Amino acid sequence: MKTKLFFIGVIILSACYNNVPDEKTNPDASKGWALIGFVKADSINPILKPSPDQLFFCPLNNKEIKWEERNVLNPSAVVKDDKVYMIYRAQDNQMTSRLGLAVSSDGLHFTKQPNPVFFPDSDSMQLYEWKGGVEDPRIVEGENGIYILTYTSYDGKTARLCLATSPDLRSWTKHGLVLGEGKYKETWSKSGAIVSKLAGDRIIAARIGGKYWMYFGDTDLFMATSEDLIHWTVVENDENKKMISVLQPRPGYFDSRLVEPGPFALISDQGILLIYNSSNALSNNDPGLPSFTYSAGQALFDKKYPYKLIDRLDKYFIYPDKTYEKTGEVNNVCFVEGLVFFRKKWFLYYGTADSKIAVAVKE
Repeated sequence: MKTKLFFIGVIILSACYNNVPDEKTNPDASKGWALIGFVKADSINPILKPSPDQLFFCPLNNKEIKWEERNVLNPSAVVKDDKVYMIYRAQDNQMTSRLGLAVSSDGLHFTKQPNPVFFPDSDSMQLYEWKGGVEDPRIVEGENGIYILTYTSYDGKTARLCLATSPDLRSWTKHGLVLGEGKYKETWSKSGAIVSKLAGDRIIAARIGGKYWMYFGDTDLFMATSEDLIHWTVVENDENKKMISVLQPRPGYFDSRLVEPGPFALISDQGILLIYNSSNALSNNDPGLPSFTYSAGQALFDKKYPYKLIDRLDKYFIYPDKTYEKTGEVNNVCFVEGLVFFRKKWFLYYGTADSKIAVAVKE
């Protein structure tokens, strides 16, 4: 499976060149703030597949199970010790989700750890995590070197945005529901993307106006703020005390059904870049895509006022056009959650048809 990096680089640069936007056919290509021009690594994709031989003793089932027998999806990633560490969601045949860890020295070929590193257990979160499991990981690093994981707990009925921390990406401390135990406790919530900055090859959570900020949601996007990256407060309308939507679906576009955060939100010179996932509606949609297709777009927010939308791509920058992206547990899905800057390149990791994991690279 391993191939010399030189040859892989040549293949990646030459294969699928039509994935790079052309300004004559795609006006979005002229928007300097957008992170576009990713090329799918066709020669090696999908880079992660389910492994029926991975065994784990589940403390709640009280037996050994094949914990990633059915699907692998929802990849997040960070750079640590000159390697890429991927935290990904895996499903067993009962559709319970746990988070696995895979490590790569080149950003392309990954070695899985044999056991999940994050899973439902006999703890204070069992009520929210069992039996659906833990999903949708997104990772950033704190200024103190501690890793912050936002994830979704699913009890089979309600998805809830949660948070955990780790010093090493292997041992984790769960901190509970991001939206708290109050009025939002029963609210369907998920997919938290923390506003961060690039420092070398590290993605570090960054304060704006003395606070940390997070985009979250999976129909509209909302925001929350924090003083310590652990405890979060929802941004509400002062008059009705309801969550304020900062990004919405658009009739007639690829994101006509829903919008959901991708990886972390990245502070740049132009603003805050948010890569987001989207779904095409049944009607009043983008007629060039099948209904319910998941593709990814990008939005730019003001870096002083993170809730203020400045610009937005009119076209998706990645979408399902490969067999393994079109057919699987859920058809027609490219779902982006992982992004790293590694060895002077951007590596974008995404789930394909909710079944496997692939990578696209930008020089």
